[in-house]
Amino acid sequence: MLSLFQAAWGGGLLMSQKHKWKLSGVERANSVTWNPHKMMGVPLQCSALLVREEGLMQSCNQMHASYLFQQDKHYDLSYDTGDKALQCGRHVDVFKLWLMWRAKGTTGFEAHIDKCLELAEYLYNIIKNRAGYEMVFDGKPQHTNVCFWYVPPSLRVLDNNEEKMSRLSKVAPVIKARMMEYGTTMVSYQPLGDKVNFFRMVISNPAATHQDIDFLIEEIERLGQDL
Repeated sequence: MLSLFQAAWGGGLLMSQKHKWKLSGVERANSVTWNPHKMMGVPLQCSALLVREEGLMQSCNQMHASYLFQQDKHYDLSYDTGDKALQCGRHVDVFKLWLMWRAKGTTGFEAHIDKCLELAEYLYNIIKNRAGYEMVFDGKPQHTNVCFWYVPPSLRVLDNNEEKMSRLSKVAPVIKARMMEYGTTMVSYQPLGDKVNFFRMVISNPAATHQDIDFLIEEIERLGQDL
């Protein structure tokens, strides 16, 4: 049985001694997707597909282009990696990761990851018991995705019935539109199954501060209090 580990967003946690346990068992996967341009902030685009089976990528992608990959070269042919990938002679995305790793180091990436997780926890701790906010999922978020509803004063007195959910589903889109019109901030929203539109705050910028989080919360309340 083949197993694919989807770590496009969460793969960066491996850089953190504090949080890498959340990816326990990833080493047993047959393949792992990983996008350093997401959580780790590497310039777009930088994506990787890591596979366990040696030679798999080459057997799937090689074109045996004799004008490029001659078999009688005077050096070790293992250096000719172009036949393993679809890109071949196109731009080398992994070079961006290499440069950034050289500049920041593993400890720099670790500090980056830990700061983003700390900011997400700070946001969660503030809104979990704050009037007008409801968490979409129980428990503390395991990553930097904090999902919540902002419930305007006019809806807080209503029971959790179909009418309330219908009206609540319109709150996040209106607040986001106002965010864009004022140019103050912007947070994504989405529905999920039977859960109506909710805010999905994703923190990936380690330069953000607690003051920025405080401003975000106050801005949501300012823009949504009349709904």
